[in-house]
Amino acid sequence: MTHPFLDLAPLSAAQFASIEDRVARLLRTEQDVVIMQGEALLPLEGAIRGTAGPGTTALNVITGPYGQTFGDWLRDCGATVIDLAVPFHTAVTAEQIREAFAEHPEIDFVSLVHAEAATGNTNPVAEIGEVVRAHGALFYLDAVASIGAEPVLPDAWGVDLCVIGAQKAMGGPAGVSAVSVSERAWARMASNPRAPRRSYLSLLDWKERWIDGGRKALPHAPAQLEMLALEACVERIEADGLDRVMARHASAAAATRAGALALGGGLEPYVYDAGEAAPVATTLRAPAGVVASELVAYALSVDPGVPLAAGGGALAKEMIRVNHYGGDATAGVVRASLAALGSALAEKGLDVDLEGALRAASR
Repeated sequence: MTHPFLDLAPLSAAQFASIEDRVARLLRTEQDVVIMQGEALLPLEGAIRGTAGPGTTALNVITGPYGQTFGDWLRDCGATVIDLAVPFHTAVTAEQIREAFAEHPEIDFVSLVHAEAATGNTNPVAEIGEVVRAHGALFYLDAVASIGAEPVLPDAWGVDLCVIGAQKAMGGPAGVSAVSVSERAWARMASNPRAPRRSYLSLLDWKERWIDGGRKALPHAPAQLEMLALEACVERIEADGLDRVMARHASAAAATRAGALALGGGLEPYVYDAGEAAPVATTLRAPAGVVASELVAYALSVDPGVPLAAGGGALAKEMIRVNHYGGDATAGVVRASLAALGSALAEKGLDVDLEGALRAASR
């Protein structure tokens, strides 16, 4: 039996390298880009373990659950970790980063999430990058949720390790991911005796066996279908134009926020300031006395196709996420999501204005 996804010719080193080059162009970076054969947690952890150790003093910014994870990894590496936590309904500021450096001038590593799809906020990386660069610290950025939804510019922002994944705003596969690596970051890894070597987590293995060898021979068999899906995903973004793709996400976010405010029933944005809200997903606060996960469950029973989810963990009681990214960054999906939420709120006996919400979203 044959199938279009089976019995394909092996992916060549040249094609693999060409996909890396296209991802680099998407990031507008001259840094080395490594496509790793796993979900984005692979390069996220690999980059921290490669560059952090007992001599590291890390400023770990927490604006959502991933920041907490990064702090755990840094401590496990033996680093001294200074957590800068801000409420999940807001963003960190460059001034807060500056104050942290003033209080702890020994900081030599900064970890930050650009956009938190889990909490719906986005952080001002360009401004933060200026502060980090002025102090000479290594800058590590999780841009998995932001790439494709808003600008991600590692070179312009002074980011040394920028990790992306294709499964959200890019509308691509989850099984491969990428990281851009600066020369400073490579040097930090090379001098770190604890950096993973001969390991699936090792970025140094990719540098020594792949990049330094002129990208002529792959270190191991690539995830064929995931790589082809990534290539198709980047081709689609190139055809649409990255600016147009980002504008579609910004429009979906603005429409969702406006529609939710007009819907009534006590629903309101979780991220107070629209300027701090991420375009990849909109988070909403459930009305007082109403459990968010119950609202979402009813909304999905009305329309199983809408991209709604309750917040994770403790946030399941108060937060609703509208995941309008990738193929769901459309006016139709926003309208359907508002309609399903309106039905769920009405079922709870709350007054809603669905027509007003749809008009606000359309405007």
